[in-house]
Amino acid sequence: MALAPRIVARQTQSLAMTPQLQQAIKLLQLSNIELAAFVEEQMEKNPLLERGTGEENRRGEDVSDAPTPDASLQMDVPGAAESDLDAPSHCTTDHSPGEAMTNQGADVGGTIDFSKGASSGGSMSEGFDIGANAVAELTLQDHLREQFAHLNLSAADRPVADYLLGLLDDAGYLRDETEALALSLGVSAARISSVITQLQTMEPTGVFARSLSECLAMQLAETDRLDKANEILLDNLELLARHDFPKLAKLCGIELDDLKARVLHLRTLSPKPGMAYGGGAISGLEPDVFVRETPTGGWAVELNSDTLPRVLVNKRYYREIKAASGDNEQAREFLSECHQTASWLVKSLDQRARTILKVASEIVRQQDAFFAFGVDHMRPLKLKDVSEAIEMHESTVSRVTSGKFMATPRGTVELKFFFTASIPSTSGGEGHSAESVRHRIQTLIEEETDVKSVKSDDRIVELLRGHGVDIARRTVAKYRDALAIPSSVERRRIIRNKI
Repeated sequence: MALAPRIVARQTQSLAMTPQLQQAIKLLQLSNIELAAFVEEQMEKNPLLERGTGEENRRGEDVSDAPTPDASLQMDVPGAAESDLDAPSHCTTDHSPGEAMTNQGADVGGTIDFSKGASSGGSMSEGFDIGANAVAELTLQDHLREQFAHLNLSAADRPVADYLLGLLDDAGYLRDETEALALSLGVSAARISSVITQLQTMEPTGVFARSLSECLAMQLAETDRLDKANEILLDNLELLARHDFPKLAKLCGIELDDLKARVLHLRTLSPKPGMAYGGGAISGLEPDVFVRETPTGGWAVELNSDTLPRVLVNKRYYREIKAASGDNEQAREFLSECHQTASWLVKSLDQRARTILKVASEIVRQQDAFFAFGVDHMRPLKLKDVSEAIEMHESTVSRVTSGKFMATPRGTVELKFFFTASIPSTSGGEGHSAESVRHRIQTLIEEETDVKSVKSDDRIVELLRGHGVDIARRTVAKYRDALAIPSSVERRRIIRNKI
C-alpha cells in the first residue's frame, strides 16, 4: 500500500466562542455596579439602545423586537398567589424546603423591560428597604471647609489646604507622606507641614493626623494631658494591644494602677474623629437577590429589580433610519450590526437574570437549614452540587456567585458564603460545614469569662469531637487565626489584665 498525501473530508464538532457568547459569559460574572457601567457604555455606542421606564408599552410605543408587555422572569411552585404570576418583569421564587421548582416564566423576545415595582402579592422591596438607611448629612469635608475662613491661610496656601482636604479618608486621617505631597504639588515639604499644622487646629480634634498615635496625642494635648508618660504610652500602642501592662508600666516609669487609669482615659478618646460625619449620602450594599420567609414556612427568592438595567431596542427608530439610509450599503451594514448587538445584549441581560435567580434558588433549597436555624446548621456545599442540580456547568455557577449578594433575614451575604468545605463527622455520617465549625469555635471562645475558662486548641478539639466533628488541632488553629482570635496564652493575659 503506497503512502501518499491526499485530501479527506471529515465532519467534526467544536464549540466556537462567538463575540456574542463571550459577551453573555462576561455579563454573568459582572457585579450589579459593573453591569450598570457596562450597559451605560453600550448605550453610548449603540443608537438603537435606550433606557426603559416601564411606561413604553402602556403608551403604545414600538420599542421592542417582540411585543411582550408582561414578559416576566419568575419561577413558580404550586400554591403561589395568582397576583404573583402576573407581576410585570418580576423575578420571584417561592418554595418550601424540599419542594421541586419549575421554570414557568414567559418567553422573552428581543427586548425586556425589568420593570420596577412589587407584585400585588407583596414584594421583597417592602420588607427590605435598602434606601431606608441612606442618610444625607453634613460631610466631614463640608464641616472642615466651613472652618477655612477662621484659619490664618494665605491666598497661596488655600489651594494647598483644599488639596489636602480632598485626601482625607473617612476616619479623618491624612495618609500621604509629606515628601510625596510636596513632590506632587511642587512646593517645599516645610510649606506642606506648615499647612497641615494649621489644618490640625480644626474641629473635630484629631483630623489630619498621620497615625493613630498622633491623633490621640492631639486630643490629649487639647486637655493638657500629653505628658512624658503618655507620649511613651502612645509610642508603644502595640504593647497596649497585647495587654502587656507590666512591661508598658515599666517603660512609662509609672505604677500599674496609674497606667490603667491612663488607658481608661485613652478609651474615651476618638480614634477615628472623621467617622462622626458622613461622606455624603450613605448608600448601603445593593443586594442582587432578596430572600424572605413566606407565611407557609417556605422561602421566597426574588431578584432585586433596582439592580437590573432596563434596556430597550427602539424598533421604530431602526425602521426609520433603515428607510432613510436608502442604498447606502455602509450605513445599512452599520445599522444591522447595531440592531443585532442591541438585541443580543437584551437577551443576554434576560438570561443573566434568569440564571442568577436559578442559582440563588438552588442555594436556598440546599441551605434551608441556615435560613431557619442559623450558621451552625449550614451544610457542606460545593459548586458541583449546585451545577448538577440545575444542570449547568460548574464554571457558570462560579461566575454567577462571584460578586453577587443575597439579602436574607440573617443579613446580607455574598453567594459564595454558602459554599463551604466539608469536615468529617466522627460518626461517619454527613459532614459538617466548615463555616458552621468556625462559628462553633468562635462561640466556644466567646464563652470564656475568666482565666480558668480559657480553652486551648486541644481542648477545643475535644469539645468539637464531643459534638461529632472530627477535626485536627492544626485546623482549629487555622480557623482561629482566620477569625483574628489570639492564642490561649494571649487570651489569658488579656483577661488577667482586663480593665
